[in-house]
Amino acid sequence: MVLAGTPVGNPADASVRLCELIAEADIIAAEDTRRFRRLASDLGVSYTANVVSFYESVEREKASELAQAAADGALVVLLTDAGMPSISDPGYRLVVACHELDVTVTVAPGPSAVTAALAVSGLPSDRFCFEGFPPRKAGERTRRFAELAAEPRTTVFFEAPHRAAASLAAMAESFGADRDAVVCRELTKTYEEIRRGQLAELAEWAADGIRGELSIVVAGAPVLSVDASPDQLNDRVQQLIGDGVDKKAAIVAVAREVGVPKREVYDAVLAAGRTT
Repeated sequence: MVLAGTPVGNPADASVRLCELIAEADIIAAEDTRRFRRLASDLGVSYTANVVSFYESVEREKASELAQAAADGALVVLLTDAGMPSISDPGYRLVVACHELDVTVTVAPGPSAVTAALAVSGLPSDRFCFEGFPPRKAGERTRRFAELAAEPRTTVFFEAPHRAAASLAAMAESFGADRDAVVCRELTKTYEEIRRGQLAELAEWAADGIRGELSIVVAGAPVLSVDASPDQLNDRVQQLIGDGVDKKAAIVAVAREVGVPKREVYDAVLAAGRTT
């Protein structure tokens, strides 16, 4: 079974190996069969494979069937609409099902919106984390962002255009209005747009409505030095609490951020409470 990366926008980004796999496959599991057929047409590739739908709602029920086909000798190629399968796209359950049947799983690497957005953002990329799509419900989204408020690494999100303004506004509230960020819209496509600014500015820009697929790259939280004073530790904890982080979680986050024992941060908060 092969996980094959597809272009995130421009068909010219397709690899030679992707074209070969499409032509050679016995079964092509496609997130959207219509998009796959359009891609094959754009690439000028003919295929004889049985093309089956493999999207989120049917992934669980079809994974074992496709894994068994691969175990029986079929060349099964998994393609999603854009980028790498299983990265915020269907694929994870199929990989697990193949491993359970001792089927070899390999990958034909291709474009990824995650690394493309990170590379073009101009934000630190030596260490980063990927959070996929934020929760759709406002309360869950606020809690998720509060948990990430102290994350020192650059963070990459995906977001739908109709939720972009709400997510950027929630990020500005949790991470700080002046946190640097970059919104990448329609990467590699004709109307590609890279918008840089602070979160409050980007939220205001998105409020008028935007179109297209989005990747949002947010700078990491400022990191305190390892020799931060007790007052600085307490101030950082209080900042996170003000952003909606639970006190215990804030202490743990600051300890991780600075690289000191949790007890040291707790003592700093306790001491500050005694003097106020």
